[in-house]
Order: sequence, then structure tokens, then C-alpha cells
Amino acid sequence: MRRNLLPVLALLLGTLFLFLGNGLHGLLLPVRGSAEGYSNEVLGLLGTSWASGFVLGCFYAPKLVMRIGHVRAFSGFIAMIAIIALTTGIFVDDYAWVGLRALTGFCTAGTQMIIESWLNERASNESRGTIFSFYISITLIGVVGGQMIVGFGDTLTPILFMCCGIFYCIAMLPTTFSVAASPQPLKSVKLDLRQLYKNSPVSCVGILLIGIANGAYGTLGAVFGSRVGLAPGSIAAMLSFTIFLGALAQMPAGKASDMTDRRYVLASLAAVAALAAIAILVINPANPILLIGLVAVYGTAANTLYPIAVAHANDFASPEEFVKVSGGLLLLFGIGTIIGPTLGGPIMTMFGPYKLFAVTAIAHVGVAAYAMFRSRLRAAVPIEDRGPAPGLSVAGHPVNTPEGLQLDPRANLQEERPAPAE
Repeated sequence: MRRNLLPVLALLLGTLFLFLGNGLHGLLLPVRGSAEGYSNEVLGLLGTSWASGFVLGCFYAPKLVMRIGHVRAFSGFIAMIAIIALTTGIFVDDYAWVGLRALTGFCTAGTQMIIESWLNERASNESRGTIFSFYISITLIGVVGGQMIVGFGDTLTPILFMCCGIFYCIAMLPTTFSVAASPQPLKSVKLDLRQLYKNSPVSCVGILLIGIANGAYGTLGAVFGSRVGLAPGSIAAMLSFTIFLGALAQMPAGKASDMTDRRYVLASLAAVAALAAIAILVINPANPILLIGLVAVYGTAANTLYPIAVAHANDFASPEEFVKVSGGLLLLFGIGTIIGPTLGGPIMTMFGPYKLFAVTAIAHVGVAAYAMFRSRLRAAVPIEDRGPAPGLSVAGHPVNTPEGLQLDPRANLQEERPAPAE
């Protein structure tokens, strides 16, 4: 294992600091915005604009990288993210933050694509699984660690924004000083909704709805915590618990989906997430421990849905379509994360902060109902013809860009088995 990781250890260290900055900045903005009295609609637009920029980055960042090279593009992207993080701490303005957040999303897509392509270039077939698993773990540690830092600082001062800038600058160093050859040109993935739906209606519709639910909670969860009176440290703990417990639930959920019709597992977990959200709506818990506990149950179920939906789509895809299908679903998920916060913000303003979970409950009920409906219309792929369920997502979001899908060891595994019959 040491031999496999040593060649990419510096790059993985840079990845850790990149996600530390992402986790800290992503939570700091809504917490500070709530303290400044920004409206729920504006705070929701922070997530909408970031997701919009990320989706655009998946399309257009590869063209920029091919034009100027990996190292210069990475340095430019990360410098822009650092400048934006520092600017948001100095220039506190709601609409300026929304615009800057879109640019952050675009640059984040670019930086992740470069890191993932670099890792993919250095990984052999024997070490791919080890490197992929370690990369997933690094992203999880980074996001949770960055969020927890919020509880140790004053969100009303520029200090934490300065910490973001420091983390981002450190993340730039490994690739800047690396003497390794640059990886091959990045690949862009086209989004073909018609083909995606033909391949797997459940995954196509389900991932759009999962994106709506996770986008709403992921963007407005911190706003919800602030509106119901949680301290910044409690908000960070609430969000981090959902990520950590969701990560722990990935393996048993994936194993369950490998042993039966994935649509049953998808429907069951979506139903659990919906019931937890409804419980929060009905009880309106004032006790912070009870509230965080219910949100943790919600997050544990909700954060397992994306990988299972992707696995179901790949069960019906031919081996050469793995990256294309998974990449298309990733971009479709991004569309959902644009819709979710846009709906959630106004609903919270009109009906109160707890109604955020009405948005997620409706989306998850839709996932469960549609999965069960489609299970009656189409037979499941035989267990022996399936590939393994994918690895985890972080905070209910896929950790890979389309380029990073090449790093996934399942891309090789699917080449070794025949495509399942319809």
C-alpha cells in the first residue's frame, strides 16, 4: 500500500487542504450570511450559483486546461478560489457573494478535474482501488474537518475567511512544485437526457430528485440551524454528523443493493429519509440534541442514495458506457442541486425554517414512489451480471468530476464482464 501511495502522497496532501478550504468556506458563508440578516432566498442562491458554476466547469474547464496546460490552469483556478475566499471576508455583500460563489463553483470543478486526472495518470490497474479509496477518505476528512473549524472561530470577523485562503494556497503547492509529467488532456462528458432516461428511468428521475433534496439541505442546512437558534459549533456538528454517519452507512447500503433489486433498497432508504424529514416537520424539536439526532437519521439515509442510483444505471449500461452514463448522471445531479436551494429559500421564508424538510421529504417520497413503480415494469439485472456498488459520496454529493470517473476501479471491472441483457 505504501508503494502505491508514495507517488501521489504530495498530491493527496494538497487535496486534503483543498477540501478543508471547501468545507470551511461552504459552511462559513451561510452562517455569516444569517448573522448579517441575509434573506433565505439569497442564502439559497449561494448554493444555486455554486452548483451552476460547477456544472459549467464540467463542460468548459477541460477546454481551458487543454489550452494552457494542467499546472498553469490549476494554479489559476486555485488562486481565483483563494482570492474569492479572502474577498468574501473583506467585502460582505449578499449579491456579490452570490456572483462570486458561481465563479468558485467553476474553479472548483477545474481543480478537482486536474487532481483526479493526475491521480488517474499515476494509478496502475493494481493500485487504482487503493488510490481511489484513499482519495475518497481524504475528501471526507477535509470536508468534515473544514466544517468543524467553524466552531472554533468567530464567524463575524475575517479570521476564518483568511484561514480559507491559507488552506487554498497550501493546496496549490504540491502540483506547482511537482516534477511529474502532466496527465493526458481532460475529457468532457456530454449530457444526453434522452439516452440517460432510456438507459435507466429510475436513475435519471431519482438522481434529479436526490439532487434537489441534497442541494436544498446541503446549502440551507446551516441556514436552518441558525434560524432555529443553534450556535455555530452546533451547526457544524449537525452537518458533520450527517456526513460522517452517511459515510458509515455507504458500505452496508451498497452490500444490500448488491444482494437484491437496487430499486427496493433505493426506495427503502428514500422512505427512511422522508420519514425523518416528516418527523422534524411535525415535532419541530426545540431540544438541540433531539434535533441533531433526527437530522443525523435523515442524513444517514439521504447520503446513501446517489451511489445506489448510479450503480443501478450502470447495471443496464454496456461496459464502454460506464464513464459516459455516470458522468451524465453527475451533471444531472448538478441540475437538481441548482433547483433545490432555489425552491428551499422562498419556502423557508414563507412557512418557516422547518419547512426546508418539506422540500426534501417531497423529493424523497418521489424517489421511493417512482422506484417502486418502475420495479413493476422492468426486471432487475441478475445479481451475477452486476458490477459492485460504487464508493461513497460526501455530504450526499458525488466527490468526482467526469474526469475523476476514470479513476474509479469499476471502470476497469466493467470491461471484464459482458454487458447485461435488457
